[in-house]
Amino acid sequence: MSKNNNCMSVLTNGIIKENPVFILILGTCPTLATTNNVVGAFGMGIAALAVLFCSNILISLLRHIIPDSVRIPCYIVIIAGFVTIVQMLVQAFFPELYKMLGVYLALITVNCIILGRAEMFASKNSVIRSGLDGLGMGIGFTLALTAMATIREVFGSASFAGISIPFLENYKIEFLVKAPGGMLVYGLLIALVYALTHGKAPMKKSFSCATCPSAAYCNTAACKKEEEGDK
Repeated sequence: MSKNNNCMSVLTNGIIKENPVFILILGTCPTLATTNNVVGAFGMGIAALAVLFCSNILISLLRHIIPDSVRIPCYIVIIAGFVTIVQMLVQAFFPELYKMLGVYLALITVNCIILGRAEMFASKNSVIRSGLDGLGMGIGFTLALTAMATIREVFGSASFAGISIPFLENYKIEFLVKAPGGMLVYGLLIALVYALTHGKAPMKKSFSCATCPSAAYCNTAACKKEEEGDK
C-alpha cells in the first residue's frame, strides 16, 4: 500500500507541489513564448510531456551504463532523439501547430525541465518511478501553459483556442498577448500558486537544501556538506 502511495506521490508532485513552471520556475522561455494562444500552449505542453516521459524511462534504463563523466552529453543526445521524433510527428499530422510553435518545438531539446529531471531524478531512480515523474512533470507543465494561455488569449484577444468571444471584443486588453503581458500574468500566477500551496509568505526567505523541493533527490557535495553541518 505504501509503495502505491509513494508512486502516486511521484506522479502528483509535478502537478502541484513541484510544478516545474510555478514552483520550480523552470522552462520560462517556452512558457512566455507559446502562451499567447491556447492551442500553441497545449501543443507545446503535450510535446514536452512526450519527450519528458520517454527520455526519463530510457535514461533510467541506462543509468548504470552511462559513464558519469559524460552523462550530460548522453542525456542531451537521448532527449534530442525523442524531440526529433516528436517534431516529425507534429509536422506530419499537425502542420498548423508545427508552424505555430516554430523553433520552440526543436528547443525542447535544451528545455531545463527535461534535462533537470534526467539529472535529478531519472538517473537515480527506477524505470517506473522515472516514468511517473516524467508524466507528472509533463502534466504539470501542460496545465501551467494552458492556464497562462487561457488568461492571455481570453482577455487579450477575446477568443479561446481561436474561437471568438464576441462580448469581450470591446474589452480585450491587447497588452496581455505581448511579452510584458506574459511576464505580468506569469508573475501573478506564481504568486497565486504560492499562496495556495504555502500559505502566507514568510518574512524572511530561507535559502537552503531543506527548503528545496528537489532536496530528496540531490546528492551534490554542497547538500551533503550542509546536512553534515546540521547534524
